Amino acid sequence: MLSETSTATVRTTLPAVGAAIGDIADLFYRKLFDAHPELLRDLFNRGNQASGTQRRALAGSIAAFATQLVEHPGTRPDAMLGRIANKHASLGITAPQYEIVHTHLFAAITEVLGDAVTPEVAAAWDEVYWLMANALIAIEERLYAQQGVLAGDVWREWTVVSRTEDTPAVATFRLTPADGSPAPAFRPGQYVSVQVELPDGARQIRQYSLTGAPGGGPRSLSVKRVEGGEGPDGEVSAHLHARLRAGDRLRLSAPYGDLVLDDSGAPLLLASAGIGCTPVLSMLEHLAAEGHPTRVTVVHGDRSPADHALRTDHAALTEKLPDAAAHFWYEDPEPGHPAERTGHVDLSGLPVAPGTRAYLCGPLPFMRAVRSQLLGKGVAAADIHYEVFGPDMWLAQD
Repeated sequence: MLSETSTATVRTTLPAVGAAIGDIADLFYRKLFDAHPELLRDLFNRGNQASGTQRRALAGSIAAFATQLVEHPGTRPDAMLGRIANKHASLGITAPQYEIVHTHLFAAITEVLGDAVTPEVAAAWDEVYWLMANALIAIEERLYAQQGVLAGDVWREWTVVSRTEDTPAVATFRLTPADGSPAPAFRPGQYVSVQVELPDGARQIRQYSLTGAPGGGPRSLSVKRVEGGEGPDGEVSAHLHARLRAGDRLRLSAPYGDLVLDDSGAPLLLASAGIGCTPVLSMLEHLAAEGHPTRVTVVHGDRSPADHALRTDHAALTEKLPDAAAHFWYEDPEPGHPAERTGHVDLSGLPVAPGTRAYLCGPLPFMRAVRSQLLGKGVAAADIHYEVFGPDMWLAQD
């Protein structure tokens, strides 16, 4: 909890800091990468840096955390912190790196705000930073302990067993631990980080959801080739599509992610778009294996049936459940596809059972639209969960 003195100072300065937080984030990353170029080369996503999405996500998370501290001092934004901590754990972030961030972030704050950063203001925002950083460090330590690894030591070599071309833009890789040891179990909906060495020597990292049964067997990753080819926004997916074949090795992190099923037995709605179907498939496999007893509504939107990765599995796993139905929307459907399922996902004609828990994964505009529709149908905000591939821009846009 923020101290009373700092609360008053942060409340007073939050409008000014909030207005400048984008400039602060821009300057922070420039200072950080000037001092530590290896972080851009081997840790941060160069595509997200080039597009500015990582900077906007950082700004949004800091502003949201500070706002929570002053407006709701008795609570903590655990959902936001958990999402960030899981991403950090999958990257192998450790506590000393927060000191590095602190140094360059506060240098940026001082430079952007100038004389407005009095000793009192600096002390108050320092308290905000360390409340957020220490909360993340504590969560990340628990996440590492749950996987039985030392802090940051999340990487293992895996061998590609097979490769399948699901669509012209999506390939599925099946992998097993290279040392022959058992694969760690994962929870339905979780992801792993994948690290590859690119032709320029950079070791870039991206996250991909795990598909298949969540036990200790081989892993499956479905990778969509990002438009942009060899540019920074698609360099890892392009590398995997062009070079990864059966027999090759790949570095994977331990599994992480907070979009995981609640086994309460509540009715479920699983909504996805594009490659966002991958965590849903893992959830469906688990639900089918467990014989989930209540209603499961499966919703998916895509450009066309040909673009719908793992479409057959999506439908077949739904059919294995005793009380489930799949509804697929396509912008460019096949002949005979229902007219009411053409275009963007529209839940107006679908009944939603009381007490439904919803899990969303896909592009941000899709998730915002589906969430709004679910709220309109009476689904509690606390029962709507989502996963974002890349920086969490939801906070940055709220």
